[in-house]
Amino acid sequence: MQYFSELSPPPRLLMGPGPINCYPRVLSAMATQLVGQYDPVMTTYMNETMSLYRDVFNTQNQQTFLVNGTSRAGIEAVLVSAITPGDKVLVPIFGRFGHLLAEIAERADAEVHTIEVPWGEVFSPQQIEEAVKKVKPKLLAIVQGDTSTTMLQPLAGIGEICEKHDVLFYCDATASIGGNPLDVDAWKLDAVSVGLQKCLGGPSGSAPVTLSEKFVNVVRQRQHVEAGIRDAHHENAQGPRIRSNYFDLPMIMDYWGEERLNHHTEAASMLYCARECARVHLEEGQQNVIARHKVAGDAMLSGIQAMGLEPFGDLTHKMFNVVGVHIPQGVEGEQVRETLLHRFNIEIGTSFGPLKGKIWRIGTMGYNARQDAVLHTLQSLETVLRMQDFALPAGKGVDAALAVYDNASNAGALNE
Repeated sequence: MQYFSELSPPPRLLMGPGPINCYPRVLSAMATQLVGQYDPVMTTYMNETMSLYRDVFNTQNQQTFLVNGTSRAGIEAVLVSAITPGDKVLVPIFGRFGHLLAEIAERADAEVHTIEVPWGEVFSPQQIEEAVKKVKPKLLAIVQGDTSTTMLQPLAGIGEICEKHDVLFYCDATASIGGNPLDVDAWKLDAVSVGLQKCLGGPSGSAPVTLSEKFVNVVRQRQHVEAGIRDAHHENAQGPRIRSNYFDLPMIMDYWGEERLNHHTEAASMLYCARECARVHLEEGQQNVIARHKVAGDAMLSGIQAMGLEPFGDLTHKMFNVVGVHIPQGVEGEQVRETLLHRFNIEIGTSFGPLKGKIWRIGTMGYNARQDAVLHTLQSLETVLRMQDFALPAGKGVDAALAVYDNASNAGALNE
């Protein structure tokens, strides 16, 4: 029998599109000893986590809690709970993860309608409203930041469109939350799901969600209480039962609510982790965190351009926390990534679909949205490109990034 060795991964600097290196405080929180799921200490932590994420989401939504699982678990919980077979769902697609929303909605037996723009672009409110008028969907599902293209879809104004046409407005903001503005209430979002592994600086494995009162009223029409825990006062709703037990949002709301109806055993270590991610984010100050991501992203972009490399997509709609870079002709893109990983301990990403093998994706997220990580990545990338005989101006990438940081510091844009 082979027991293998203790875990001892190399000290990688994760500068791809996520996951990223965790904040040290988050790693420490995950090592906290467990208590029982109905221990008053544990339920207090649950209530605190709900409160913290209301602030992270910029919402007053009572139903703000965690779905146990990766960010995809949050997506699936929202869609499978909201969709009954035959419901019309509109999905604007501008990258790989729009296709994911469409597939999950199709698996819930929705009648899915999609609109698309070329990868590297985003939608205007007019394009979305025209589609809403044509399709008349029950729900609009859209990604805010799609790391496959590095683009950030503007959400302001779409909520008013959905409200005017009586459409539920759902957004997957996994890649963007924490590093870019997200104002749930001001933008009239009905449901948002995210993950921890990007700008919030945690590991994958917990999916914070927030649900408006309108959304809650819709899914409560499908309320169900399991036979084994049902008491005399419980009544099932008249709507069709949600097809997934694990991702049944009304049941999860009852677990997080005052009655604490048993649904699952809470993943305590991930709750500790998610709670600490929110604490780190809010203690630094939400606007300060976003500003830090913007400066890091601007520095990385300036460094890339100063090296003579071409960024991908419409830069006016680029996320603050990741940049796409065209792989230069004659350069072996995967060999560059392998050399960075194995000789410099730096990970950057490739992409998917039509961009596979054509761009690198370099992230500046969470704990890694900091000056030393940006400079080290740019200098290492320059060295590896030289190893492939790619001609570029020596040191210009680092110099350009330093200038961005110096200008931001002088302008007071960084909370130092």
